[in-house]
Amino acid sequence: MAKRRINPLLKLVLEVGPIGVFFLAYRWAPVEAEQTLEARQLQQILFATAVFIPTILASLGLSWMLTRHLPRMAVITAVVVTLFGGLTLILRDDTFVKMKPTILYGLFAGILGFGLLRGQSYLRYLMDEILPMRREGWMKFTRRFVIFYILLAILNEIVWRVYGTDTWVDFRTFVLPLANLLFVMAQVPLFQRYSLPGSPEEREAADRAQPE
Repeated sequence: MAKRRINPLLKLVLEVGPIGVFFLAYRWAPVEAEQTLEARQLQQILFATAVFIPTILASLGLSWMLTRHLPRMAVITAVVVTLFGGLTLILRDDTFVKMKPTILYGLFAGILGFGLLRGQSYLRYLMDEILPMRREGWMKFTRRFVIFYILLAILNEIVWRVYGTDTWVDFRTFVLPLANLLFVMAQVPLFQRYSLPGSPEEREAADRAQPE
């Protein structure tokens, strides 16, 4: 089935919107009065998680309805969110939802790193259609991505373990998406340097002509 294109602004809302919903649900969660700080934060996390899971699944479903296509990374993210969010709600332990970014970034870094060990860029399989580059460019981009995701995983662990739940929610909502955006923007010179102009057939031929 052919993939459909949607408005870039709508695409951004579908990708970032669930995170915003999580933040608002945490801040506006109904909490009981006269609780300890720890109990109040746990109640807020549970409420926000209960809202976040159906929101991200609904976003994924709407994306499929509009485009007839689901990005692999979005599917993996939704699965991890549902799994760790479900554990958070069932066990009433916010450790799982706080570790979700760590697991997700670590998982992506591990998969991409495995590909690098095999001399391949798995990012290329995901993004080559929208970002055509020579093989050398993809390998460099993937190495940078692995390092970046490992750093984000470590940073997430530090924030939630050291600075508490309120700070972590702000970090999760604002810092992580902004860091990802700035990272991609910082790679623009690399994209330009290794870009492959022309049709898909011409790009494939030009890429094969490059030395390994």
